[in-house]
Amino acid sequence: MSVRPLIAGNWKMNGLAGESAGQIKALISKANEVASLGCDILICPPATLVGQLAEQAKGTSVAIGGQDCHAHEKGAHTGDISAAMLKDAGASYCLAGHSERRTDHGESNADVKAKAEAAIGAELIAIVCVGETLEQRESGKTLEVVSDQVKNSLPDGATATNTVIAYEPVWAIGTGKTPTTEDVAEVHAHMRKELSTLMSDAGSVRLLYGGSVKGSNAAELMAVEHVNGALVGGASLKAEDFWPIVETGL
Repeated sequence: MSVRPLIAGNWKMNGLAGESAGQIKALISKANEVASLGCDILICPPATLVGQLAEQAKGTSVAIGGQDCHAHEKGAHTGDISAAMLKDAGASYCLAGHSERRTDHGESNADVKAKAEAAIGAELIAIVCVGETLEQRESGKTLEVVSDQVKNSLPDGATATNTVIAYEPVWAIGTGKTPTTEDVAEVHAHMRKELSTLMSDAGSVRLLYGGSVKGSNAAELMAVEHVNGALVGGASLKAEDFWPIVETGL
């Protein structure tokens, strides 16, 4: 089954208005040079830039998303941002459960599920992130951990249309280390099998790989069966670095 790839960039806590506008402009320009894009392109900037960049990217092939959202639509939650607010600012996607949120903010599978449900409720596409730590991998628990996160983080009402899953081995994020293609193939095949017990359209769900993805290894990773795109960190900050990764999905 053919699944349209998604190449997503997570800028994390990086980017100011002027420089970010320039990078989005450059990315849009590169996309406009391609007669027919074979993949979807997404940038998830800091919340302060979502509105500005969404306005800049309106009507183009580049989508803008949020990096996180609160489980509630509104209320006394100082410093948080709701999925409805992201939607109102022009976002079309939202990450949920990135490992840095799970680790730095202690987010549980239940928290991630609630946030993903909020994103879907606001008509955003939820990108649910899963992945094991180095300790878990070395103790042979990778598939067990990933299964648990998929089962318990997946939002109610999840479909291939409103939900994407990103596998990011925690030990590979920002370290320059990547699992072998065999490792990635094993986990992605396992996720697809797990999803088949949870969703009727599991074969169409986009499964992204993330973790030190860059231009030099993207083609090899994107060629792995059941890998339907990438969630890219540092290499997405500059259009000139991100575009070679996008090209692997064209």
